[in-house]
Amino acid sequence: MTKKRRPNYPPPRSSKGPAPVPVPRVTPPTVAVINREASTGRAGIEVGLHVTILGTGLYAGETAVVESIAGGVIPAANVRTTAGRTRRVRTIDLAPAPRSAPAAGRAPSSDTPASEG
Repeated sequence: MTKKRRPNYPPPRSSKGPAPVPVPRVTPPTVAVINREASTGRAGIEVGLHVTILGTGLYAGETAVVESIAGGVIPAANVRTTAGRTRRVRTIDLAPAPRSAPAAGRAPSSDTPASEG
C-alpha cells in the first residue's frame, strides 16, 4: 500500500507582501484648480473703479474700469480694459489699480538748482 499524498494548496491571495507606501496626490497641470474663496468675492469693487486684472486668464495684468457688477454664486464684474475690450471677470480676480501721480505739471523740487542768468 502506498502512502497518501498530502494536498498542496496555493498561498492565499491576501499575502502579497507589505502594503504600498502612500504617495501624495499630485494635480496634473491640465486639471483646473477651483478657488473656493471665489464665492465670497472681493470687497470694495464698485462701478467706475479702476482695477487690475489678476490671475492667468485673458487680459491678465491689464488695467480696466468696472462697468457693471453681476451677483450670483460667484460674483463677477464686466470690465473695459484700457485697450477698449470688454470682459466678465470674477471679482476675486480684480484688485484696485494703484493710483499714479500726474507726470505733467509737476512743480520742480527744491533739490534741483535753478538756472541763473
